Amino acid sequence: MDPTAKDNLAQLDNLLAASNQSWLFGAGISLDAGIPLMRPLTDRVLARAEESGEANDLKVLASIKNQLSDESHIEHILSQLGDHKAIAGRSKEKTVKLDDISLSVDDLDRLHQRVLTWIAETIRWGYKPKKDDETPEEVGTHENRIIVIKDHSEFVYALFNRSQAGVAERRRAVRLFTTNYDTLLEDALALGGFSYWDGFSGGAVAYRSHRYGDAEPNRGERAYVIKLHGSIDWHLGEGDQVWRVRDGDLYPNKISRVLIYPQSTKYLETQRDPFAAQFDLLRRSLGAREENVLATCGYSFGDEHINREIELALQHPENKTTVLAFTQKLNPTLEKWRTKPWSKRVYVISEDGLYVSADGPHASPATGEKRDWWTFAGVTKMLNSGAESCAL
Repeated sequence: MDPTAKDNLAQLDNLLAASNQSWLFGAGISLDAGIPLMRPLTDRVLARAEESGEANDLKVLASIKNQLSDESHIEHILSQLGDHKAIAGRSKEKTVKLDDISLSVDDLDRLHQRVLTWIAETIRWGYKPKKDDETPEEVGTHENRIIVIKDHSEFVYALFNRSQAGVAERRRAVRLFTTNYDTLLEDALALGGFSYWDGFSGGAVAYRSHRYGDAEPNRGERAYVIKLHGSIDWHLGEGDQVWRVRDGDLYPNKISRVLIYPQSTKYLETQRDPFAAQFDLLRRSLGAREENVLATCGYSFGDEHINREIELALQHPENKTTVLAFTQKLNPTLEKWRTKPWSKRVYVISEDGLYVSADGPHASPATGEKRDWWTFAGVTKMLNSGAESCAL
């Protein structure tokens, strides 16, 4: 291995051992657990609309989907549905027409809630789409759930029980930001015996106690779990109270399931708690004036809101955040960041090797091969064994 690659890998190890670090996770970390990515999730929701929806549900959702680009998925559809609801609310007749179907504000709201339920049930029970090798789809149900937690448990164990120098003495909680709706991170932390804070107070039924502007707790927790887009077990109750509720509980009274979508309706929604508070925590973490590491895994950089928050922080002259992006390939966002004046604080760990700023790839795999150190399991291996060992 050439000296430059060796030095860069050593620096990567040092950054992964930083005492002040955060992680940003996306849908990719839960794929092997049995939770589909956005395209298969969209297909599954449309199938649920056909199987158990009301008479016009599938037709309305298909009509909305046809209004959008070919790259659109269920989050875009929900945003468009929210936009139609807003238009209906402003119109004289309080309705909108999709194809030959006239829908009131209440009709749109009820459809929105049904879609959220189908999303939540798919994520809680699991779904594996049909594969190219003709492996049939696997549909989890309430009685036969197919979700597994192995990868998440192994990751949190590696993150908090590493043997590298200095990590055992870490005093600060690790911030775990995620765009995922599932509860696998929280479950893995609990199963591993690692204390964490998620902004709620209570037990199996809990209420949202953290508000926008509140400081993070300082009670010795090992992790802060900050769900940027909400969760399948968050519900909006009366008086705008947000509850974390067990699956199937009939109490407290719930107005709607709380989720957020990183598309056109996002800006308005993120000005309100709990999402304003979640993004405030992200902003504060990125804006730290001390050495700080943000590592990403399973995140495709498809959320422009989050990307903008990261970029705004990195371009501040006094900012000391370093980004470690574990991703299969370079993407337009990372390519842009690699050309910026602050690019020396951007590392990309991909299947083709390690990129540091505009340089790379270093530690490239053998000809015809690809590295897997960018995957969730690969990151866990790197935390356990070190970057150089993973590059051999």
